[in-house]
Amino acid sequence: MAISYEDIVKVPKALLHDHLDGGLRPATIVELAAEAGHELPATDPEALGRWFAEAANSGSLERYLETFAHTVAVMQTAPALRRVARECALDLAADGVVYAEVRFAPEQHLEQNLTLDEVVDAVVTGFREGSALAAEAGNPIRVGTLLTAMRHAARSQEIAELAVRHRDTGVVGFDIAGAEAGFPPTRHLDAFEYLQRENFHFTIHAGEAFGLPSIWQAIQWCGADRLGHGVRIVDDITPGNPPVLGRLAAYVRDKRIPLELCPSSNVQTGAAASIADHPIGLLRDLRFRVTVNTDNRLMSGTSMSREMALLVDAFGYGWKELQWFTINAMKSAFIPFDERLKIIDEVIKPAYAKLIG
Repeated sequence: MAISYEDIVKVPKALLHDHLDGGLRPATIVELAAEAGHELPATDPEALGRWFAEAANSGSLERYLETFAHTVAVMQTAPALRRVARECALDLAADGVVYAEVRFAPEQHLEQNLTLDEVVDAVVTGFREGSALAAEAGNPIRVGTLLTAMRHAARSQEIAELAVRHRDTGVVGFDIAGAEAGFPPTRHLDAFEYLQRENFHFTIHAGEAFGLPSIWQAIQWCGADRLGHGVRIVDDITPGNPPVLGRLAAYVRDKRIPLELCPSSNVQTGAAASIADHPIGLLRDLRFRVTVNTDNRLMSGTSMSREMALLVDAFGYGWKELQWFTINAMKSAFIPFDERLKIIDEVIKPAYAKLIG
């Protein structure tokens, strides 16, 4: 039986890689920009949404990242951050996401003299408000926050300490992001060593626009729990029947290191030629710990349901595969084991069991 987009919206989904400043509602950007006096390329929400998608669809990670100048510009006050986070939780819940880890870089939201702690408090409060509203609407969701440090900056230790300071109020992990080339993760080794001493979880953007060395450093030098994207691990797999895994690819698979794959975004940034050509098909067949993610819903014009629908169309996946991706994500989440297991056993498996039979 064919799986429709509407059917996918109804099933529970788990999301590990979503950027807060990459998922704003266009109408919200227009309103917040007017309040802040920020000039936009378009002031009609529909036209602005098209502009973001077209500007991001360039095949260049650097050009893709330029679109964030407009979203970050309208996220400089506590009320704006709360609103964006609240709407994020509501939008994900309406799409059937029951667990999400949403990341953002606090250091990018200080232009109106907020402190780093005030920025985090505003976002966490917004997620809490949005989750409560979603539950009232019959779409329960749990949102965990990841704090991101920019890899071209020098504040990673400060942001790591900030994340640990807020670990009991909703922050569940740490990340570094930004252009990979020229900014290896080892530049932030002190922060990663600190996080390990604090028994804190972290993921690293690696293997998106840059190749195997970025992945190797993220894992072997920095100790990443997960790989943000990690799509270039395919460069260490020799085609054949069966394919032959290189040492690094074999290590990633053997250690069950989760890959936070973002199909539409990977196509936009040139990491994959098309959805049908995306390495996710091969990596799934080889049983890597593959997860499906949105990355930036605004820039990619996407959602979790859309990402899954694209994979269904490209690879012929059924409910078993979609459940596998979803459980992979929950297994890899940064919340405690018993809480992950409860969502898997009480929410995800029962819903898919009705469809798989």
